Amino acid sequence: MRFAIIFCTLLILAPLPASAQSDEIQVYDGGLSGPGVFNLTWHNNFTPKGIATEPYPGGVVADRSFNGVTEWAYGVTDWFEQGLYLPLYTHDKNLGWGYNGFKIRELFAVPHADQRSFFYGVNFEFSINEPRWDEHRYTSEVRPIVGWHLGQWDFIVNPIVDTAYDGWGNLEFVPATRVAYNFKSGWTLSAEEYDDFGPLNGFYSAGEQAHQLYGVVNKAFGSVEIEAGVGVGLTDATDRCTLKLLVIHDLNKTPIRFGK
Repeated sequence: MRFAIIFCTLLILAPLPASAQSDEIQVYDGGLSGPGVFNLTWHNNFTPKGIATEPYPGGVVADRSFNGVTEWAYGVTDWFEQGLYLPLYTHDKNLGWGYNGFKIRELFAVPHADQRSFFYGVNFEFSINEPRWDEHRYTSEVRPIVGWHLGQWDFIVNPIVDTAYDGWGNLEFVPATRVAYNFKSGWTLSAEEYDDFGPLNGFYSAGEQAHQLYGVVNKAFGSVEIEAGVGVGLTDATDRCTLKLLVIHDLNKTPIRFGK
């Protein structure tokens, strides 16, 4: 973790050329809120050194930008969780503060994934975007989840596919992976990678692909879990340095059931 911070600081001094931003930097592990439980995850991302040009005219510039979103979730059953990202907001050096849109998600996973050696699931997200955040008004994500809990180690893959509803060939492959070690003290240390290979009908060249590697720590403090990480870009098409902080909390202990 210390090495990642030092490396990120050095990269802030270097110039670079344009990748899509994200409000959520997280690998899904199949964990769901319990039935009747509301959960809040507050995502915060800051890019001290990123792509300094507009991704398209009027778009948010990544360099020195801050992205945030509150993710509200409700456990419907032990295999289905309903989510809402609202509001999604950003501050950048050109546009200042602004509202970027919202997302609805449906997460399905094998029950009690955190207690299984092998687990799986799939997440669907439907986004309505403001012009400052995405040049496409409507976008969606399909995120399969496959992983293993092997002793104190976790191995998780999210082979994500994004779409702007502009044809099957333009589906974009943007996988996320996580390798984590869970200490008996309750701390978790992990390496995460977030990639953008480009459309399925023809991946970008190696230099145009986005690849960002994170060092991440997790720890629960009572009822609140904190996840913090430092990401470094591995290609010129990737933001050089991004910091992420997630604050996760169940809003109720007694399940709330609707319609009963």
